[in-house]
Amino acid sequence: MMKTNLVSRMKRNKFRIAIVLSLLLVHAVAACADVSDKSDRQRTADIPVYTYNIVNLYPHDPSAFTQGLIYENGFLYEGTGLYGKSELRKINLETGTIVQRHRLPDKYFGEGITKHNDRIIQLTWKSGKGFVYEGESFKQVRTFDYQIEGWGITHDGRNLIMSDGTSTLYVLDPDTFKHISTIQVHDAKGPVTRLNELEYVNGLIYANIWQSYRIAIISPATGAVAGWIDLEGLAIIAGGDRKKKVLNGIAYDHGGDRLFVTGKLWPSLFQIKILTYQ
Repeated sequence: MMKTNLVSRMKRNKFRIAIVLSLLLVHAVAACADVSDKSDRQRTADIPVYTYNIVNLYPHDPSAFTQGLIYENGFLYEGTGLYGKSELRKINLETGTIVQRHRLPDKYFGEGITKHNDRIIQLTWKSGKGFVYEGESFKQVRTFDYQIEGWGITHDGRNLIMSDGTSTLYVLDPDTFKHISTIQVHDAKGPVTRLNELEYVNGLIYANIWQSYRIAIISPATGAVAGWIDLEGLAIIAGGDRKKKVLNGIAYDHGGDRLFVTGKLWPSLFQIKILTYQ
């Protein structure tokens, strides 16, 4: 039995490596192409644009309307959206298997998630209601209210940082959920809007831009966009688009220095390494 399992694992690893190598070839072509969207060209003038290498590929539920994503201790935690389908999930990274789930009442459209200390925090879209769960059991322990739309949420180790689809990020107290301050996100062209899913990575805020193939790298001190990550090649591989199957979902493994990205209704989750593009 042990020999059979070992052979099976070796076959799966060879298969995964073959897929990754093939995707790297596809990406090599995509990465050489010019940025196709004229507005993106204007938006990124004089700001570094980064591309990536695919380090690994993992399965992702293609029915998951990804709204929030975090990584901890070998597991992904994912918040999904849509009325009647919104959930909080714990997922085995290697297999994509859902090992734990909590379904939101049908009246709520789930949005971003983050984990602060031993609590998972989940936003909802237009209902002005957030949920707090025990990290292990997913037992709901409290709710909190806000006056804006809920889109993405992360934290910097001290405070929560929340987006509402505008160019403003909101800094909140993690215990009271009271508003502390705001961050006005901008580049040389002015405010950067449609800030969506957020992740705090090594002192910077990474933000998906709704209906874009780009991730903005934001200085929390000034709100200035310090760089862009161009992931159009990944969207092509995953069958993504700018309308529904959009790029959304950033998770960072702080211990292993690994960055994971995916999209709504994408069949794959990618571990990537950021590279200089221009």
